[in-house]
Amino acid sequence: MQIRDAIRKIPVTIDVGASLTQAADVMNVTAVGCLVVTDDGQAVGIVTDRDLVVRAMAHGLSPDTAVEAVMSPELITVDAAADLRSVLPVFRSHPIRRLPVLDNGKVVGVITLDDLIMDLSADLCDLARAVTGQVVFGHGEPAPMGDLASRPG
Repeated sequence: MQIRDAIRKIPVTIDVGASLTQAADVMNVTAVGCLVVTDDGQAVGIVTDRDLVVRAMAHGLSPDTAVEAVMSPELITVDAAADLRSVLPVFRSHPIRRLPVLDNGKVVGVITLDDLIMDLSADLCDLARAVTGQVVFGHGEPAPMGDLASRPG
């Protein structure tokens, strides 16, 4: 599965100069936990609900402070056409829960740890169905061909 197939929401962006209050309002209205921060349409960072609390409110920043002051500027992204499992090492090696997804440099979504858990859990459930049928309904191993040939009838 490609990463683009696992994206569950449209990308939500905010301009680098928008205020913390505007960021919180956009997150609230769109029901997302992060915003990709853009400058002239280019992704330059990411701001999360946790950033608003830990980096802004906890330090007494004004609600009018620009998002740029609390965003994470070291933007790690993934390509929309990449295999979904290719993001696992990225999440393992970086202390992040969300990755902006780009298609030809344009933000097309955000893939989250929650998305991965849902998709991988569904894959495991599909695999378990076959095993469950064998365990619950007692489907044994097939009889050797020699045993079948010696049966009457």
